[in-house]
Amino acid sequence: MLWTIISVLIIFWLIGFALDLIGGLIHIILIVAAVLFIMRVIKGRRSAAR
Repeated sequence: MLWTIISVLIIFWLIGFALDLIGGLIHIILIVAAVLFIMRVIKGRRSAAR
């Protein structure tokens, strides 16, 4: 489920970046996707260590 959200956010970012929608705010979507990805990786490593 989280991978789906990350993928959708990145797709929205690419579309917004290509079409120059909402100016600089479109980069917030990329930041949110990156944060979710990092949280997923860290959480996955903790689960594997147990």
